[in-house]
Amino acid sequence: MTTVTPSALALLSVAEMAAVDAVTIAAGTPGIVLMEKAGRVVADAVTRRVRPGQRVLVLCGPGNNGGDGFVAARLLAERGCRVTLALAGERAALTGDAALAAENWAGPIETIGAIDPAQHDLVVDALFGAGLGRAISGELAALVERVNAAGRPIVAVDVPSGVHGDTGLVQGTAIRAAETVTFFRLKPGHLLHPGRALCGVVTLADIGIQPEIAFASGRIAPLVFRNAPALWRTHLPDHAVGVHKYGRGAVAVAAGGLSGTGAPRLGARAALRIGAGLATIICRPEALAAHAARGPDALMQASAKDTPAFEAMLSERKVHALLIGPALGLDAEARSWVAAALRGALPCVFDADALTHIGAHRPAFVAQLRRRAGTAVLTPHEGEFKRMFGEVAGFEPERGKLERARQAARLTGAVVVLKGPDTVIAAPDGRAAINDTGSPALATAGAGDVLGGIIAGLLAQKVPVFEAACAAVWLHGRAGEELGLGLIADDLPEALPAMRAQLDD
Repeated sequence: MTTVTPSALALLSVAEMAAVDAVTIAAGTPGIVLMEKAGRVVADAVTRRVRPGQRVLVLCGPGNNGGDGFVAARLLAERGCRVTLALAGERAALTGDAALAAENWAGPIETIGAIDPAQHDLVVDALFGAGLGRAISGELAALVERVNAAGRPIVAVDVPSGVHGDTGLVQGTAIRAAETVTFFRLKPGHLLHPGRALCGVVTLADIGIQPEIAFASGRIAPLVFRNAPALWRTHLPDHAVGVHKYGRGAVAVAAGGLSGTGAPRLGARAALRIGAGLATIICRPEALAAHAARGPDALMQASAKDTPAFEAMLSERKVHALLIGPALGLDAEARSWVAAALRGALPCVFDADALTHIGAHRPAFVAQLRRRAGTAVLTPHEGEFKRMFGEVAGFEPERGKLERARQAARLTGAVVVLKGPDTVIAAPDGRAAINDTGSPALATAGAGDVLGGIIAGLLAQKVPVFEAACAAVWLHGRAGEELGLGLIADDLPEALPAMRAQLDD
């Protein structure tokens, strides 16, 4: 098994990557050397897609991204490609390493207005890097649209032009690449949509930056990571031979009445399948018979006639984690159960209806979240997140999904799992992970209830809260990939033992 360290999973912001470059250059590697290596790996990517004699259009911008393009153009010409290079701006305006790279280009430099991308077999996008600070407009926007419309494969340098490296958001318009070549570490924008969809295949290239130099200075201390087992594998439970069911953790799932018995059962079953020793549905009295009749027999059920009875069950039973929200209900009694969960000290996962109650009574419930003794996880999708925080300053859409999730974690003191095809897991201490497992097949009723149950099951087994959320999201996504289109939420818990076993292979 290949060992991947957490530092290898670091996602660097635009500012952090600039600091890495600066540290590397200060340690003795000239910037032009880094640029030559970057241009070479871009040329290598192009060479894998074209044959000698084919036409390659290299579009260069006025900064270091354009400098990488000049290097790639020179090497591709040396390899027998028919290269056309077009520059956005004036050659005389180039500075630093980009100017040095341009000096080594012996061919003509075209203006972007005269270029027809459709007359070429492949386009290299070296216009703008990850830190573009304005929307692409005017003549450059028209160029981007022509390039996209030409239907030729595009290899982008660093990120597709128009995609911001920190947010993945499009600034005006953006290139749709078949492949994106980036360097040293990925950026959040490579994994966050819509940037992820615009990058195509992402190739992470080694250009000679040494992690021990880049991270040793203390100037760069990454807090954002690609979600992968190296982040959390060592925290997963390894139960002793003589462990009993309570030693493996007991999960309670707060359910509502007769109108929604399926969702809480999905969560409870997922908690068992991820390794919890016991899962109990706590429902309204009128729903007890329905739960008892449905099976499976491994799920326990109990009823609570009111909030004091619910609180007593949580304190009197051996419960190690609570999932509350799936089909809980939106009435006053359900809201009172959410308040009771907030007052308690159990590790809690708040999902679905519980999030609606928290959003409807945000000031009071967020204050309770912040001061509660137990850990908490909030698992909103974008609609629920908007209902919870849409009117709060600091949650504007243009801040991007990563920053909004981190802001919510800071505000609430909870780990926030902002769900979607690019789920972000954010902790109050600033750590965050962006997930890239998953499948459109997971867009099915009940899939989120299963995710909540996985998190609760791991919390009950004493997995630290951030790592529990990250592991659950990754495993849930991998199960969706393995099962594929046609899966239903009932299939997901059954896939978990195999997913868990793969981590030990």
